[in-house]
Amino acid sequence: MKKLYPWVLTWAQSPYALPALFVLAFTESVFFPVPPDVLLIALVLGCSSKAFRYAAYCTLGSVAGAMVGYLIGHYAWIDRAGEFTGFANIFFNNIPGFSISLFNSIKELYSRWDFWIIFTAGFTPVPYKLFTVTSGVFDINLLWFLLASLVSRGARFFILAFLLWKYGISIKHFVEKYFNILALGFTVCLLGGIVIVRYVL
Repeated sequence: MKKLYPWVLTWAQSPYALPALFVLAFTESVFFPVPPDVLLIALVLGCSSKAFRYAAYCTLGSVAGAMVGYLIGHYAWIDRAGEFTGFANIFFNNIPGFSISLFNSIKELYSRWDFWIIFTAGFTPVPYKLFTVTSGVFDINLLWFLLASLVSRGARFFILAFLLWKYGISIKHFVEKYFNILALGFTVCLLGGIVIVRYVL
């Protein structure tokens, strides 16, 4: 991970920065451990006039990757005997964020929250790739999955781009240190409000 972060940042100075951002967002939704926020921050600070263009590329790449993750989970994760395939075990043994125990515990969350659990994974620092794959394994409604992915990933990247576009380098440290905490707090409050409305009122 320590070696990957500097390598990702080198793409900010490359003429292929925009395609690199798309590919990074795409692969992060499937297996890559470094979030696209790292490159998005560098690119927006380097050229703030393209902030929302970068956010759009990041969102589209992430949602496209989410679709691939979904298809992997749906078609290549469980064999006919109901066991994990060799392909699935490659993920469990090599990709950060994947573990069999965590994977198995997610199914119950889907049965209650489907849209909102995907939204939470897309907007917060929870490993999004784990939820794109499990959505396919557990056959979550594809339309809801894509909608939740688009809304959550878009909200995350456009809010991040807006803050950097508005305040520039002065907010960089704050964003890097507190953005994930604020995103998580916002999501907890949102879900808490939904629980109150649904089960209390």
